[in-house]
Amino acid sequence: MEKNILQNWEKLSEEHQKQYKQFLQRANKNAVLKQLPDLHEEATKEIDCLKCANCCKRYSPRFKVPDIKRISKYLRMKEGALIEQYLYLDKEGDYVLKSKPCPFLGSDNYCSIYDVRPSDCSRFPYTDEDVLLKRPAITLKNTSFCPITFYVMEKLLLTMK
Repeated sequence: MEKNILQNWEKLSEEHQKQYKQFLQRANKNAVLKQLPDLHEEATKEIDCLKCANCCKRYSPRFKVPDIKRISKYLRMKEGALIEQYLYLDKEGDYVLKSKPCPFLGSDNYCSIYDVRPSDCSRFPYTDEDVLLKRPAITLKNTSFCPITFYVMEKLLLTMK
């Protein structure tokens, strides 16, 4: 993909939301799933997450019980203290961050809890798994702030026509 397309990716993503939605509704799921590993790898070679970190700046992962246990142990905090200091229950009943950007994100865009980060973080942006198709609302949202998701969706639109 041309570099100049990535330079305007946020604007293009906004303009292409309807196309993405239609694609996700109509796509041949098996054909898409076959392409995702290669497209994900291509996108992650093209785009440096550490230069972006939009996911950590604009979004909160869910902190599931195993995540909370693992992170609190790593930080040498009681689980309740971790929850009280950093998290709240959202309307879906998930623990999410109280503040943005993520309090574990450094000024260099490195994560201070990277080795024990929530599973949502380690799986993000879901461009190499079926979440891309199974949860289209999340995919659409992710294209608006994640250049990797944008890249994969653009490539899918081009190759699946």
